Amino acid sequence: MAAADEEDVTALNERVEKLSVSAQPDDEPASKSENDTEDASARSLDCPEPRLWGFETRELYKLALNFYKEKEGKAVHLSYEDKLKLVAFTQQVTHGKCTAENALPLGGVLDVFGRDRRLAWQNLGDISKEQAMEGFIVLLDKLCPLFRTVVEAQKRDFEEKQRLKQEEETKKLEEDRKLKELEEERKKQEEKRLREETHRRQIQDALNQQTYYQFKMYAEQQYPGNPEQQGVLIRQLQEQHYHQYMQQLHQDQKLIEDMEKEENEKNVESEDTTTCKSDEKEDANESMPLNDDDSDDMDDWPPITPADMWTRKGVEEFKQIIRREAGDAVIKVGHGETVTVRVPTHEDGTCLFWEFATDGYDIGFGVYFEWSKPETNQVSVHISESEDEEEDYEEEYEPQADVESGSVNGNPPPHEPQRRTVTPPISVIVPVYRRDSQEEIYAGSHQYPGEGVYLLKFDNSYSLWRSKTLYYRVYYTRQGFTQNNN
Repeated sequence: MAAADEEDVTALNERVEKLSVSAQPDDEPASKSENDTEDASARSLDCPEPRLWGFETRELYKLALNFYKEKEGKAVHLSYEDKLKLVAFTQQVTHGKCTAENALPLGGVLDVFGRDRRLAWQNLGDISKEQAMEGFIVLLDKLCPLFRTVVEAQKRDFEEKQRLKQEEETKKLEEDRKLKELEEERKKQEEKRLREETHRRQIQDALNQQTYYQFKMYAEQQYPGNPEQQGVLIRQLQEQHYHQYMQQLHQDQKLIEDMEKEENEKNVESEDTTTCKSDEKEDANESMPLNDDDSDDMDDWPPITPADMWTRKGVEEFKQIIRREAGDAVIKVGHGETVTVRVPTHEDGTCLFWEFATDGYDIGFGVYFEWSKPETNQVSVHISESEDEEEDYEEEYEPQADVESGSVNGNPPPHEPQRRTVTPPISVIVPVYRRDSQEEIYAGSHQYPGEGVYLLKFDNSYSLWRSKTLYYRVYYTRQGFTQNNN
């Protein structure tokens, strides 16, 4: 680019050198005019519009003209002929070719300056305005070296402005891009929120469909003959059931993640793979509630549906009702003890309901199902001082028919030194968790999975000093009405 600029400037210098301000002889006006026309045509063909020193011709001409007007007579001292040439170039740029119409009239014979200026203008012929600008720029650069320095300073200032402008445009584009990304992220978040809200409504509608009959039966018992209060209670119970369902779901997911993490850590730290596998197998066998013979039968049991649980206010009123209706439904659970309420399934029942509350402090609560044929429909209460004693009780419990038969799973009769105890299969419906039953009434229901015995466990084994007073009620439902088991 710089080499091309230098070549253009050199060519312009050569053309400017050929310009003359001397008067033409009177006998050669025609030939001179023809020569000027040919020279102008040649200059038009030879000189395309250049971009001198990184500027457009018009921008550089304005800069040169302002520099000449400001510095002439101060930093610029030119000869008479050079001044005439510069003036001629400005006249050509302003008015075009010198003609009788656009030339200023001479002031008489003594107007030497006016005559020389017109001759210098006429000598330019019919060159274009762009060529006149270029001639002015090149001549001024030749006559005043300071002009090049000013141009370079202006060029640096122009480039700096261009750079700042480009940076500003780039910054604006970056801001627009970030705004667009934020807008897209906001749309994604909104779409995600809508999907989650739709999913939540679907879950809640499905849960409401499953529990509507049970909650309706419960509400009819609480507010007989009052449909408005029944509807309010049903909606409250459905909302509480949904939140408890989601909370339980999150707890289960977290428990699974923790178990997987713990299992991975064990696998990484283990040095003997064979020993690790055997230990895991032993742990799995120990955690099974059944013996080897019963484990084959577990596949035959139907799957158990999750229980529905909810809470409601009115603890004091509930306690008074329990005291009036059934005195044996008030139990004192000592410190370190676990109370198991055995509720057999009823041949006419389809669903079990339970409610309980305590005085002053919380208590652990869980529900299990024992796959054994009930011998009676009566509810019984068993108290154990520790989990170990409770497990011993469960192992000792077996149907009377098996004991009287004198043989269990092909083993020798009872008088043999070693006798194998058969433990009925037990399924977990609700794991034991501490419940704030001193603040709210905890209630729930569960569809009969089959014939067996429900085990309602009230666990106070974690308490070393405090005993708890328990108020509870259990009942079952059948076609169209509710029956109280207590």
